[in-house]
Amino acid sequence: MEKSKTGEFHFVTESYLLDFRGRISIPMIGTYLLHAASIHAAQRGFGFSDMNSSHTAWVLSRLAIEMDEYPGISEKITLYTWIEEAGRLFTSRCFELVNAAGRPFGFARSVWAAIDMETRRPAPLDVDALNAYKTDRPCPIEKPGKITPVENEAPGEPYEVKYSDLDVNGHLNSIKYMERLLDRFAIEMYKEKAVSRFEIAYLSEGKYGMPLTFHTMETSPGKYSQAVCHEGKAICRAATTWQ
Repeated sequence: MEKSKTGEFHFVTESYLLDFRGRISIPMIGTYLLHAASIHAAQRGFGFSDMNSSHTAWVLSRLAIEMDEYPGISEKITLYTWIEEAGRLFTSRCFELVNAAGRPFGFARSVWAAIDMETRRPAPLDVDALNAYKTDRPCPIEKPGKITPVENEAPGEPYEVKYSDLDVNGHLNSIKYMERLLDRFAIEMYKEKAVSRFEIAYLSEGKYGMPLTFHTMETSPGKYSQAVCHEGKAICRAATTWQ
């Protein structure tokens, strides 16, 4: 029974999925995580179609990714995912990334909520159904924490939400947030260093044509906080640690 609680997924790093360094990027890792979470949930009766039938949808609230290394071309990745805990309004899901030799090279933690598709307000979760797949498998990274607000201290760069930014619900895609935020760092950063931890908190939904501002500030050596704002209010915050 314990094995069935944990989802196991396999990927190969194709060349067209790599960045200019020939490595998998944080947004690509995020895509793997969301794919695994979606399939794992669907196989256990609480996926997209199941939620849609009750006029609700999953929304990603928080995500923290820690990487020891980034795979290169044609490398095999095994991704494990499992539910850590479930409450009335939020559930937490963990991930482990393992290379072909069986060695972990990354972990992630995520927090999810359900919303009513009509009211866009939080919807209660089926705690008993989720807890049936809860496991004590360890995830050795810190849970997502409070991200330092920087929108009132750092100048904003303007951006307008475009067609390619939208997800199936017509809102700014969670991975697109990650791409746009990481684009704010100079290319030299990626040549000289690597992101060891990336954490993001989604506060409200972005919509097509919405004017946004992106704010970035170094809060301590190698650590940056960011905010995505609409009309002066943060709709997303992120924290990035470089090594």
